[in-house]
This record gives sequence, C-alpha cells and structure tokens, in this order.
Amino acid sequence: MEMEKVLYILSELSDRDVDWLVQVGKKTPVAAGSTLIREGQPVNTLYILLEGALVVSISAMERQIAKLDSGEVVGEMSFIDAYPPSATVQTLEDSLVLAVPRAKLAAKLQQDEGFASRFYRALAILLSQRLRGTTRQLSEESHAASEARAACHVDGQLMLAQTRFERLLQEPEFVQS
Repeated sequence: MEMEKVLYILSELSDRDVDWLVQVGKKTPVAAGSTLIREGQPVNTLYILLEGALVVSISAMERQIAKLDSGEVVGEMSFIDAYPPSATVQTLEDSLVLAVPRAKLAAKLQQDEGFASRFYRALAILLSQRLRGTTRQLSEESHAASEARAACHVDGQLMLAQTRFERLLQEPEFVQS
C-alpha cells in the first residue's frame, strides 16, 4: 500500500490537526466505478484515499492520465483556486476515502492560522511532488518518443533503400562493356 502522498500532508500537520480532520471528515466506502469528482463541476469535498485505487481522466484527451493509489489526495486543486476541476476522478476498485467537507475545511483555515500555515505548506509539498512526477513522466515519454522517431527514421531509410533496390531490379539490364 503506497502512502507516500498522504505522508507529505501528515508530516506537516500536528496531531491536533490530524485529530480535527478525523473528527470532521467522514470515512466513506465508495464502490468501484463511482465518480468522486467530475470535470467541470464544483467540488464540495477534499478526499484522502485510504484504501483502493482511483483513475484520473480528461475528456479532451479521451484517456486516463493517472492512476492513484492509497494515500493520494484529490479535490485539492479546486479547493485552492476555486475553479471547477479539470479532470474526472473515479474509483478503479472498491475504495475507502476520508471525505472532508470544503466548507468546514475553509472555516477551519480562516479560524486557525497555525493549521492554515501547516495545511497549505503540506498541499504545496504534495503539489510540488506531483509536478515533479509529471515532469519525470513527460521526460520519459519524450525520450521514448525520441527513440521511436529515430527508429522510424531508420525504418524510413530502410524503406527508401528497399524502394531503390526494387527500382534497380526493374531497370533494364545493364550492358557490360
């Protein structure tokens, strides 16, 4: 069970902060195939995936862009910037989430500056790690695409050579002098 992502958050929060999250949040079982967050629709909850797996997809790309394991946090971007989500998040298998209501979390952040400081720092670290992972993944994809282009170039050169060879075969016979 991968818990690295939630550890970024829990390492920054105090025991009292975590107690508050547990008290306010609701452990909720979610059936496989359920939608937690729908692209373009407001999000009223921050979710921490306790057990299970999620998939993230973007309709414009018509494909899944990420698989998230236990310990992931979702809904945090819309919480931070108040924009509707840019992706849909669904359960890949039966899962268990800690659902923290947006309104209660926002009120706590307004009332408790220490909690706010620790919470926002935790989210900044989480998002930074996500961005680093995405950059690494894109870099690997770019490297793979570069290798594929090189192979395609070689294949293209081979096809050109094959065409030229076939042309040689079709030329009238050479006269020997």
